[in-house]
Amino acid sequence: MSIPVFLSYPKPYKKNQEKFVEKLCSYLHNRGLEPRTLGVTDYDMKAPLAGIRRLMFESNGILTIAFRRGLIEKGAVKPDSDMGQEKVIVDGKWMTSPFCHIEPAMAFQLGLPVLVFREKGVLDDGILEKGVLGLYMPEFDLDFSIDEYFHSEEFRQLLGSWEGRVRCVYERKGMPGSWF
Repeated sequence: MSIPVFLSYPKPYKKNQEKFVEKLCSYLHNRGLEPRTLGVTDYDMKAPLAGIRRLMFESNGILTIAFRRGLIEKGAVKPDSDMGQEKVIVDGKWMTSPFCHIEPAMAFQLGLPVLVFREKGVLDDGILEKGVLGLYMPEFDLDFSIDEYFHSEEFRQLLGSWEGRVRCVYERKGMPGSWF
């Protein structure tokens, strides 16, 4: 029996993004984990957040892939601050889907193991900011070999650690009187 995990990612718009998802799903299947994604493997007629919440309760961990989605060629954060806050220039940075922030935050609140992969160049704000989840957040570069990344020590060790926590959640869910 496969252990269900929530797989969160914006719809790929580049072939390498699609290949990354396919390779990750294959890796998870080979490890006895069943990736579930709203709108891909599971569907819900209710509001998206209700469907996500239901799927979260049925999952034992979450993996999020923060793919590039919208490019900020030139921008500023706090451009007209009258409180002495420094204006931050944002050049050539990418935004990801807001759900790459929402879904890991929901999983964190439920006590599920969270692992977020951030594509190189994606703005590291919100939940993607280093230290917010208290976890190491790997960054991957789709301009290089996806196969090489999936065989790297970083990938294997991070997935192995996350998988161990997922298996613990799965075991604890079966114990009387326990909540994760």
